[in-house]
Order: sequence, then structure tokens, then C-alpha cells
Amino acid sequence: MAKIVAIANQKGGVGKTTTAINLSACLAYYNKKTLLIDLDPQGNSTTGLGIDKRSPSLSSYDMIINDSPVKDVMLPTVQTNLFLCPASMNLVGAEVELVSQISRETRLADALEKVSGDFDYIMIDCPPSLGLLTLNALTAANTVLVPIQCEYFALEGLSQLMETIKIVQRRLNPALAVEGVVLTMFDSRTNLSMEVAEEVRKHFSDRVYQTLIPRNVKLSEAPSYGLPIVQYDINSKGAIAYLQLAQEFIRVSER
Repeated sequence: MAKIVAIANQKGGVGKTTTAINLSACLAYYNKKTLLIDLDPQGNSTTGLGIDKRSPSLSSYDMIINDSPVKDVMLPTVQTNLFLCPASMNLVGAEVELVSQISRETRLADALEKVSGDFDYIMIDCPPSLGLLTLNALTAANTVLVPIQCEYFALEGLSQLMETIKIVQRRLNPALAVEGVVLTMFDSRTNLSMEVAEEVRKHFSDRVYQTLIPRNVKLSEAPSYGLPIVQYDINSKGAIAYLQLAQEFIRVSER
């Protein structure tokens, strides 16, 4: 059965989608069959893997709203072992449409149950909000991975995310756990990055990954070419960091 991981942080600009794309691609690089679900209406994971979010005939919207099977929605990507359920423009209205749906919080969980045995990991790129799409992700997931940028307002809004996780645990998914925290946009030249990393480790202790994701030009460039970092420049600092994160993730997941 696949391990299902929601990658969530309602604060924008924290490296959430960069982590969703590149951690998924690196897991696939290590021969883990991986499915990435783009649940963010912005569709950045979709375009970041070279797929035009205006072109797919079916998307994650259809999976949640129209009960389209995952196997009909998912597409192969440039990375061997990595498949994508793309986002589409329709996701913008999904929050409103879900309000009147039966079992509105469990529609993604129901869809993924049918393919869980086909993958090692299912990663979900959540929207930067705590609406019904994110609730669907948290209800379907085994764990939540939280990217936090090494900047001044790093911990801002995290208490709200943690409160949402507690509510989901109480009412919808008692088994949901925090997978860990990934520190992104780390710059070893600045005291601020060091201080933020220390502060986050105080809050989350052993749940913070040892691997630090650096600020890296290649990581910023790769999405414009529709490639994950291991395809764009495997020797870059960004690729090396995400490969190390994937190794650490696999060790933690499988122990």
C-alpha cells in the first residue's frame, strides 16, 4: 500500500510546490513508484513537470468532483516512475462545488483507495489555504509534510495549520500524523537562516529533517523548462539537496 503524504502550508512562497515536484521526482529517481497529485488551483506542479494545465482532458478536479478514476486522470512525466494527476482551471471552482457534495471531505480518499496498491508513495501538493481541497488531502493522507522557509515570518500561520490537523485527526482521520518539517530557502551566509532553523527545531525537535534545501538558481530555473531538478541539472546544489532529502525521507518512512 502506498504511503500518502500531503505537502501543506497555507502560507505562500515557502517552497511547497518546489518540494512537491522535486521530492516526488527524487523518490522516483530512487526507483520508488510515485504519484504526485496537483490539488492546487494555481497548477504549478503541473506546469513545473511540463504539462499545460489548460490541455489535460481530465484533471484532479474530475477525480474529486466527477468520480473519474485516478488511472484515467494520471499522466506519465519526464521522470521514470513518476506520474502526475494534473491540475486544471476548473479547480478554482471546486471549493464551492464540494460544499454540496455527499462525503465532501473524503472524495479524494475514496479515489486513492483504488490505486494505493500500485504505488510506493502518493504525494499531494495542497493549495495554500485550509479549504475543502486541503481537507480532502488531509483526510486521504497518512502524514503531512510541512515546508518552512528560512525567513523572518517562517512560523507565521503554522499554528492554524496544526490546529486544522488536530481537527482532522479528531473528526475525519485519526491516524493522520505529522511526517516532518522541511527547511527551505536556506542561506548559510546569513544569520537569519541559522536563527530560523534553530527556532523551527525548538518547536518541532526531531520532526525537522536534517537535510536543508538551499536557495539555488537552478531550482528556480527548472520549472520554466518543465523539468524537475534531477532532470534539469542533477549536479546542482538544489538537486543534491533534494536527493539527500529523498534518501532521508525513505529512511524515516521505512523504519
